Amino acid sequence: MPLYEIRHTTPLSPSQHDALAQGLTTLHSTRFTTPKLFVNVLFTPFANVPYYAGGDAKQSNHIIANVRTGPSRSQEDWDALSRDVVKLWEDVVGRAEPGEGGAGKELHSLFILGGMVGGYEAGFLIPAAGGDQKWLEENWTAFEEKAKRGDRDFEKLIQEVKERGLL
Repeated sequence: MPLYEIRHTTPLSPSQHDALAQGLTTLHSTRFTTPKLFVNVLFTPFANVPYYAGGDAKQSNHIIANVRTGPSRSQEDWDALSRDVVKLWEDVVGRAEPGEGGAGKELHSLFILGGMVGGYEAGFLIPAAGGDQKWLEENWTAFEEKAKRGDRDFEKLIQEVKERGLL
């Protein structure tokens, strides 16, 4: 349900893509009740895109997250998620080297945008923040049918929901 877009000027290897995508998925799904299937991560190479900060051309890395907000998600939740995402980036990609002046591997910005008011994903309408459990209950039969037809994503979803006790 969230979409994390990683706009990077630092070249990332396939293993770094995997580690960031898996890490963001785990961070978001465990901080909130979002099943992993519905956490989306998009990588956008950004080295050849004009970008300016403070009126000056820059080469830097950014993560923009479009998320659902609501009363079940506090500022403290978002701040903790922000710290965890920055740590994930530093663990996987690295941080600025001395003398780089911020033009290296560091994550220059993370923007968590809470304007998601609706949508459609994997065949289902997206619930409001805090409505995941009710949404899972309402769609459980359809999820099970997809899993029984061999949809691997929904097989994993069923397993995750049971393991995490989301229902």
